[in-house]
Amino acid sequence: MGTSHVLLFDSNIIIEAVRTGIWKAITGRERVVTVDTCENELLRGDESGAGYVTVTPEDLARAVVETLPPLASAEFRLRYPNADGMDAGERDLFALTLTRGDDFRVCSCDKAAVRAAHALGWIDRVVSLESLAAAVGARPHPPLWIQFTEARLSEWRTKLQLGVSI
Repeated sequence: MGTSHVLLFDSNIIIEAVRTGIWKAITGRERVVTVDTCENELLRGDESGAGYVTVTPEDLARAVVETLPPLASAEFRLRYPNADGMDAGERDLFALTLTRGDDFRVCSCDKAAVRAAHALGWIDRVVSLESLAAAVGARPHPPLWIQFTEARLSEWRTKLQLGVSI
């Protein structure tokens, strides 16, 4: 990756990076940005679920948390008619891309988000958490769940490019 890219992370990516112990390695080498919607999701949490992972305010302080301008949300909904089918945090994160002039990459393991990136013409800007960990020399322990791997993202990309739904 390198520091020339800004990495946009959704809630699930941050949770998995914290769970596998690679969050500090990634945020120590890369500029990670999320939106306040994701921050609120992470801090609210649901401790009743099995396998709950606590993301602390200290963890979130390692990333830049941006507030989505209201017009960006409306513009995204106009550009992507299926926006309402996305999780609120991912939808706002993707809307934030419309405000960026930098060379961003989005890290998301959600099918709806990957479909949106494909529809918007920037599927090549979606990266897996596994590839980011490898780029910074981090070794996830415990291992990443399958949806965070390069193999899964590659499978989805290929299907979409062939016109097969995911």
